[in-house]
Amino acid sequence: MERNPARPLGDEERRNVDEVLAGLGFADTTPERRHLLPALHALQAKQGWLSPGSLSYLADRMGLAFPDVWGVATFYAMFRTQKPKGPRVQVCNDVSCRLRGGEALLAAMEARHGPPYRFTGEAHGPGDEAGTEKPAGDTTTDRLLIDWEAVPCLGLCDVGPVAMIDGQVIPNAAVADIEAAVANRDRAFVPGPPLAPPRAAASLPEVRRLLARVGHVDPASLADYRRTGGYQALFQAIAMGPQAVMAELEQSGLLGRGGAAFPAARKWRAVASAPGVHRVVCNADESEPGTFKDRVLMENDPFAIVEATTIAALTVGAAEAFIYVRGEYKTAAARLENAVRQAEAAGLLGDNVAGSGQTVHIAIVRGAGAYVCGEETALFNSIEGRRGEPRNKPPFPTEVGLFGGPTLINNVETLANVPLIIRDGAAAFRQYGTARSAGTKLFCVSGQVQNPGVFEVPFGTTLRQVLALAGGVNRGRRVQAVLCGGAAGTFLRPDQLDIPLTYEDLQAAGGTIGSGALMVVDDSVSLWHVVQRVADFFREESCGQCVPCRIGTMRQWEIVTRMAAGRERPQDRQILQDLGAVMRDASLCGLGQTASNAVLSALPLLEKEMRA
Repeated sequence: MERNPARPLGDEERRNVDEVLAGLGFADTTPERRHLLPALHALQAKQGWLSPGSLSYLADRMGLAFPDVWGVATFYAMFRTQKPKGPRVQVCNDVSCRLRGGEALLAAMEARHGPPYRFTGEAHGPGDEAGTEKPAGDTTTDRLLIDWEAVPCLGLCDVGPVAMIDGQVIPNAAVADIEAAVANRDRAFVPGPPLAPPRAAASLPEVRRLLARVGHVDPASLADYRRTGGYQALFQAIAMGPQAVMAELEQSGLLGRGGAAFPAARKWRAVASAPGVHRVVCNADESEPGTFKDRVLMENDPFAIVEATTIAALTVGAAEAFIYVRGEYKTAAARLENAVRQAEAAGLLGDNVAGSGQTVHIAIVRGAGAYVCGEETALFNSIEGRRGEPRNKPPFPTEVGLFGGPTLINNVETLANVPLIIRDGAAAFRQYGTARSAGTKLFCVSGQVQNPGVFEVPFGTTLRQVLALAGGVNRGRRVQAVLCGGAAGTFLRPDQLDIPLTYEDLQAAGGTIGSGALMVVDDSVSLWHVVQRVADFFREESCGQCVPCRIGTMRQWEIVTRMAAGRERPQDRQILQDLGAVMRDASLCGLGQTASNAVLSALPLLEKEMRA
């Protein structure tokens, strides 16, 4: 008996669900709730959207209540619960792309195809299906009608302004490019070639360790990876044993590269010593605006991420590991899945890893469009097949994490350092950087520079030197500000360009390295527009679970919007300060806790702009 018989269900919808579950290995059995996200991805790929009938039947097949499945499907921005007319057209609306012509692209798209739509909720008003009507006032009949969305950062800031058509990337996009891609939407998706960072001048301080293989090794070839030293570290780690691996990691001084800068070895030891079933998660949900370093690593050196995750699992005693990849990173997910398959076939992953007698299985899980899932506990909920909402801490993930067990979670760049530390030793790692900020760091330079890209430099390299690697700002322009660390970061002034990029130096200056994003704003634009978009981003991305963030991000956006329009009230700046303090101290997770950082750091710069 079906649990949700009242919802209309066609034969085709039933077949689609049955085929999707069979493809996941559940032809005659009931999937666990953890398989809900993969099932939703596969079902949408098969029928173009998630109809109520198919979701109702999927809930029946999985032994779940319909509201549980509907709640997950409507939480994530990538899932479409209204029937679309055509392909999904997404145009980046965030800071980096806007600074490179994205604002003009958005205006041109609106002029040609009407205002952007939202494919979730009440897209056109009650009862309307997304994509079934022309925009109001549109009388043209001689062109293609496109339903399009203005979306937050897509992690492709090095090729902005950017659009995506059903996952296919349109770099340096113009309206004509988007229309051509839509007209040829039946063409199969083919991942593009690896994108190498721009070649740096020999006199500038770029050191390629994490990026050593980028552009030089076939990311689809295990043999090519092993030819360049791949998997040496895995065999060394097995020979050393877990305690020696963690000791080497501790001596290296590796700090987490996701923004928190927590000592990696301390986290590994905590998980290894905790009672329970251990698991490892690689956080590849890179959604911080202006950040795309993890994408470059996953697309160009996927075997390194798989090897690093395997070493982590063996070290902390985990038989099961997950790599949670941002949903929009279609190429990265495909290349990681290929790397996992080849590693399993070669005996480097699976039931007897490299002859060690130990088991490690790695699953690739695609997110579905939720910035908050970059927060570790929200990510756990997402893997478990739930809405990606953060959990209260404590307990911390090292004790109670994924599926309730001790969980080691590190981001892509952090884990990518591990094979190098094991293979070459902690001393070789520490020859770069400073005592407190050891090693090299990947910085994503975007915005108004000549050559956006990912650059690897030793900690202690100055901001001015990193910007020089990207060619600096355009001739005749000057730096107005640099947003360091992404939307959750802080604005640095032009007189701070010679600050060394280390955790300690930026902390002393009131800033943060964060995700390693450096978004450059020159003097050709109003900084108000940038700050307003940052405030808008947090308003949109708040999951709404806790009051300080849900209300605080809305009030912050309202005040910034009013100030940007020249209607500032005497109390507005103090209210922004108060809102920032409340969100920082009372929000449930890092989204709310950092939502005011960029806005508050911009106020002194904005005062200068207003005086000018």
